[in-house]
Amino acid sequence: MTRPDALADPAETARHLSAEPPFSRYVPRPGLLGRVNWLGLWSLYLREVRRFASVWAQTLVGPVVTSLLLLAVLVLVLRDRQILSGSVSFLEFVVPGIVMMAMMQNAFSNTASTILISKVQGTMDDILMAPLSATELVVAYSLGAATRALAVGAILLAVIAPFVGLGIANAGLILFNAVFAALIMGLLGLIAGLWSEKMDHVGAAQSFVVMPLTMLSGTFFSIERFPEALRLVAQLNPVFYMIDGFRAGFIGRSEAMPALNIVILLVLTVGLGALVIRLFHVGYKIRT
Repeated sequence: MTRPDALADPAETARHLSAEPPFSRYVPRPGLLGRVNWLGLWSLYLREVRRFASVWAQTLVGPVVTSLLLLAVLVLVLRDRQILSGSVSFLEFVVPGIVMMAMMQNAFSNTASTILISKVQGTMDDILMAPLSATELVVAYSLGAATRALAVGAILLAVIAPFVGLGIANAGLILFNAVFAALIMGLLGLIAGLWSEKMDHVGAAQSFVVMPLTMLSGTFFSIERFPEALRLVAQLNPVFYMIDGFRAGFIGRSEAMPALNIVILLVLTVGLGALVIRLFHVGYKIRT
């Protein structure tokens, strides 16, 4: 018995099979301009959260303990030191700086390590094959880093607050600076991870970029106490504005204009975001 499709014209059959399915032009395709692969973005974000949550003792508890030890040493040595004129105590000044420092370091470490490990283990190829655009990859990685940073900051504040009596002058300012500082450091971590070829390179970036920026940002002392030349360096340091704005949300005073803090953080986020998206788009050190 002859099959019905055998009687069809071969040219007609080929045209029918190659034709676009009805309404397919209206189906969103991930990665195209104006359409977002929300499921893929959410899946990669959850992967990042589960990655650091699975080793919570190292990624969450460890940074909290380290920061508490640093705070204990500072309190024992400098607890009677007056940092700012007025009623702001040493603890009220330094605690927000230590919390922000821990958040920034963990955001940077999260993205730098995940990119480097993916490159070394060869799983980066699987991620690049997924239907995710460069923008979606950067957003998912950055949000994962921000989640870890905010978790560390929340735990640290929860542990310290009962002993310090830290007030809240502007909760919105605290949240804004915490989120955008974490995103900025997460983006810097992505750049470091893409550039690095081994863990020593990530360590070098932390030692020669992240730590100097943090230490020269007024974390422990007001920049008013810095020498003139060092004060200028601090004012050119973007980390100073992250910490200053975050601290202002607690004590109600800032060393820089609050509007300037906000503008600098927004500009850095957009600029670094565009740079990292471009690096992923061209496959910098992740495509052969």
